[in-house]
Amino acid sequence: MARKQIARSLPPNWPVTITFAGNGQEALEALQAGHGEVMFLDLTMPVMDGFETLENIRKLDLPTMVVVVSGDIQEKARARVLSLGALDFIKKPAEPDTVLEVLTRFGLYTPSSDETLTAAPQATKSVSDTQSETTQSDLSSRQSSSQFEVSSFDCYQEITNVAMGRAGDLLAKLTGEFVQLPVPKVNMLEPSELHMALNFAAEESISAVCQGFIGPGISGEALLLFEDTSINSMARLLHYSKITPDTEVEVLTDLSGALLGAILNGLGEQLNITFSQSYPNVLGRHSPVSQLIDANVKRWNTTLTIEVTYQIENFDIVCDVLLLFTADSVRSIDARLEYLLG
Repeated sequence: MARKQIARSLPPNWPVTITFAGNGQEALEALQAGHGEVMFLDLTMPVMDGFETLENIRKLDLPTMVVVVSGDIQEKARARVLSLGALDFIKKPAEPDTVLEVLTRFGLYTPSSDETLTAAPQATKSVSDTQSETTQSDLSSRQSSSQFEVSSFDCYQEITNVAMGRAGDLLAKLTGEFVQLPVPKVNMLEPSELHMALNFAAEESISAVCQGFIGPGISGEALLLFEDTSINSMARLLHYSKITPDTEVEVLTDLSGALLGAILNGLGEQLNITFSQSYPNVLGRHSPVSQLIDANVKRWNTTLTIEVTYQIENFDIVCDVLLLFTADSVRSIDARLEYLLG
């Protein structure tokens, strides 16, 4: 879905041929095959992420101009990609006006008189000879290739990718550290299967907080799960002077409210709805994940499960956020996503 969205955001009169890649390794192979004078690069990808891709582009001295398009909006993420040679950074979801402004500013595209820019361009040189020699058949090929099939799971994963980036940015600001963001895991699961979906091993001791959320036609619950060793490290990063059992609960509830609020706001922006959330409820502390899940399984009736694992770079801190949606919610989300699949 991310590839389709960026393809649809490109200027319709830009005479180029598009090559699609599903991860950084595929991108490098395409560049080495001579494709990609300009590359729009995501950061959160399987196999090889965007940071690794930029490092390899520099190492291999590959001739491409890179614009990063990502839901990871941390200031440190932006600084890293620019230091690795990216021309610019665009946050997801990319708007056509923003893409047009960036392409024009770097002299990669010259807009016609009826196209508007969000900001005055800083560079005005024309497109390259290679671009100007592209035929009309290339344009037709470009347009048809961007209409590939996108599944509902692709959509769930991509809107979560954007939303988790908002929460990751908040976590980075709270801790002052860089937060590593994963590719979200999307599954259709029964409540009894939840512990099998989690990154935590069954014997690991964890603590968990649960919060309900509701919006127009969409409802569910979110779990925040912390390894016991992570809670103390997180408390120190948040500048708690003394770590007590009460401190642990405070860390859990504060982070749950903040992270879930950021994720729900990110989802709401894309789905054009507003969510409300309940007060955090501590489900259990210092328990094996399977025991904690089994003790609360009767409270959940879910079909769609989305898991996001946040890790603080250079610290032994791992926290899982699990979003549990009801069956009715899935139908409502699908209806709201139809315009993105069009």
